[in-house]
Amino acid sequence: MSASVPVRSLPARKLAVSPITCADEYFTSLTQVLHQVPRAAIEEVAAVLLQAYEDGRTVFLFGNGGSASLASHFACDLGKGTAPKDGRRKRFRVVALTDNVPTLTAYANDNSYDDIFAEPLLNQIAPGDVVLAISCSGNSTNVLKALKVARQENAFLIGLTGFAGGRPKVEEIVAYWPALIPREIISPKVEVFEA
Repeated sequence: MSASVPVRSLPARKLAVSPITCADEYFTSLTQVLHQVPRAAIEEVAAVLLQAYEDGRTVFLFGNGGSASLASHFACDLGKGTAPKDGRRKRFRVVALTDNVPTLTAYANDNSYDDIFAEPLLNQIAPGDVVLAISCSGNSTNVLKALKVARQENAFLIGLTGFAGGRPKVEEIVAYWPALIPREIISPKVEVFEA
């Protein structure tokens, strides 16, 4: 028979703001940002992705941090979520450059972190492919370098960004919303991908 060990309870914590108020503020903020999402640009992105599918082109996605997670999530949605149940129709060709961690870290270690998307992209991209870059700031050097490579390889470029939009754009379509904090950019991006 084992001896019982007393369990210490944590002291009660007083919240400065009630959790309900925080949730309300978050959803109010999110709603305001969603009203600013450029719907026409989102429709353009959808049309480009559909054309890429019909033409058998590959869609490449990438970004850093939360944007990397979104790239992976969206690649899964396109690759698996659109797969036909019967397995006979063609599939969406999609690659999240964020998902090959050994390759990312090899380029970061052996070359430069600035090369983690551009170099793997060079191995796979073909003219007419679609590159979708996701960046809250629009200023990430590794994202901009990959976009430059994609432009040189005659790919179609799409950018999703926030804050002040970042450096001058090279993309054909830029979906931008002027959010002030990352959660106001990331949450609407997830909703855009789900649409």
